Amino acid sequence: MSDKWQECMDHCVEVTKQAGKMIHEALQKDIAVMEKSSPVDLVTETDQKVERLIISSIKEKYPTHSFIGEESVAAGAPSVLTDDPTWIIDPIDGTTNFVHRFPFVSVSIGFTVMKEIEFGIVYSCMEDKMYTARKGKGAFCNGLPIKVSGQKDISQSLVLTEMGFKKDAEHFKTMLANVRRILTIPVHGIRSPGSAAINMCLVASGSADAYYHMGIHCWDMAGGAAVVREAGGVVVDISGGTFDLMSRRLIVASTRAIADRIAEEITELDVGRDDADGQ
Repeated sequence: MSDKWQECMDHCVEVTKQAGKMIHEALQKDIAVMEKSSPVDLVTETDQKVERLIISSIKEKYPTHSFIGEESVAAGAPSVLTDDPTWIIDPIDGTTNFVHRFPFVSVSIGFTVMKEIEFGIVYSCMEDKMYTARKGKGAFCNGLPIKVSGQKDISQSLVLTEMGFKKDAEHFKTMLANVRRILTIPVHGIRSPGSAAINMCLVASGSADAYYHMGIHCWDMAGGAAVVREAGGVVVDISGGTFDLMSRRLIVASTRAIADRIAEEITELDVGRDDADGQ
């Protein structure tokens, strides 16, 4: 069975390369932008085209597999994780970056079996960096092994998060207060590259020491979580407990010590679940 999943992973890498080419071509043209849930929740025609490309290619080869895709869910498809082999797809992670041509734009795909992540692929298109990871087999960037920094001292750490507009005033205040608490530990700094999947890969490759976020989705997390784990890092819930792919919240870190310290500082937000309608 393991060879079968390797075949799935190899196909995933090829279709991700095709998706990256489509994104590169779109960057040379005018980008038509639409809003989803708010003026800062953006989607483009390219997001939708890339997702159709990925799903149609995989469905042709694996017609019995299940899918959770960002744009499919936005169009009304269910977001429920089952035991079936499932492809969890973010066609453009960092759509706002894509719109502004800010250079952190990725295609992110995670593949689960029995609700466990079997492998993850994150392609940072504008950097031409292909991150790959398979359970028990290590993590790689463009075929070369990567590993986390191993940093254990939070005061020596560079931390990543994302700071965006929140319609709920209390959520907005809590988000900013969390940033203040992390900064005043103190840490070396906080950065916001704008792509959850790339943020996780930056931790996996040792360029940052931790990343935390509340309010993202399973398609933002699945590919990068695989890469972090296989690079020797930790992936936990924002509380410090067990990571739940459908929970919309996580901390990834180079070591458990840093993850636990971030969890101590963070005030949690109620951000719901991706599978709320399916429970």
